[in-house]
Amino acid sequence: MNIRIEEITDRNDKMIAELTAIWRESVTATHSFLKSNEIDEIEQAVPSLLRSVPALAVIFRDDIPVGFAGTAGNRLEMLFLSPSSIGQGLGKALLRHCIEKHDIDELTVNEDNQNAVGFYRHMGFSEYRRSDTDEDGRLFPLYT
Repeated sequence: MNIRIEEITDRNDKMIAELTAIWRESVTATHSFLKSNEIDEIEQAVPSLLRSVPALAVIFRDDIPVGFAGTAGNRLEMLFLSPSSIGQGLGKALLRHCIEKHDIDELTVNEDNQNAVGFYRHMGFSEYRRSDTDEDGRLFPLYT
């Protein structure tokens, strides 16, 4: 098994479609607090977010993308793995890559996604702020 992480600058339609599919699979598997129609609604914004995030790292297994992370400055904006890749150290490798390459020291995570909260705590992050809504005003509490 060959694992590599690559900073993606060519965000072509094929790559955006593959990463959007990973996002959907990941969110469907890990965000049980979201209803199907909410996932559909949020998914509409994902391609634009993937194109606009300043730095985008993709983790590949045998040349197939299995996860990605987006950063802006010192902030992790997104990190998603295909469900079949969770629990194999790939999220840790992707986060470490972002910390080392982009000095990540801040992120936001859904309070109701307890597996992600636990992962980020395990990786040394801690909450210093809580909001009752997400960035779009939906009633999904966030930790920062």
